[in-house]
Amino acid sequence: MAEEYTNYKRLNRTPVHHGAIIDYYTDEVQLPDGRTEMWDFIDHKGAAAAVAVLDDGRLVMVRQFRNALDRLTLELPAGGLQYRGEPTLDAARRELKEETGYAATSMELLLNLRTTVAFCNEKIDIYLAKGLVRGQQHLDDDEYLGVEIHDLEELKGMIFRGEIEDAKTIAGILAYADRLREEESRRG
Repeated sequence: MAEEYTNYKRLNRTPVHHGAIIDYYTDEVQLPDGRTEMWDFIDHKGAAAAVAVLDDGRLVMVRQFRNALDRLTLELPAGGLQYRGEPTLDAARRELKEETGYAATSMELLLNLRTTVAFCNEKIDIYLAKGLVRGQQHLDDDEYLGVEIHDLEELKGMIFRGEIEDAKTIAGILAYADRLREEESRRG
């Protein structure tokens, strides 16, 4: 690899704001040619999500308000880690149960996702959740969301029509669809 575009060095990281979900910094970065630039950096402790599949093949989704978009979105059940280093499997199980009321008897890592690599280190591990058992939602005090059940083909159509824009949801659904396609090709 050519050194003219690989030799970066962070010289300084200055805290700008510590928030409830993210911490915001300004980084001073030395470029390969020796000049320095100020770059934004958002630190996120991580998150986990679940592609929750019912026995009949339909997926359990949540519809919730997202302030950044000022509208409701349809997403996979997901949430942030409670602390840095929390096992993402634990977080995925917790968020699935809290947001949808469903518990999974089987959970398998499907995909690792970095949401916004240009300025944020957020990592979301997405799990395939099966053997779902219905229970009660346990929403946080500030959570108001609806649980919806959708067919995989319907969700894929919503993605390609631009009705689902959330990166973790798109990646999780398409990864699950690809997994199904691979399983079918091995059988047939």
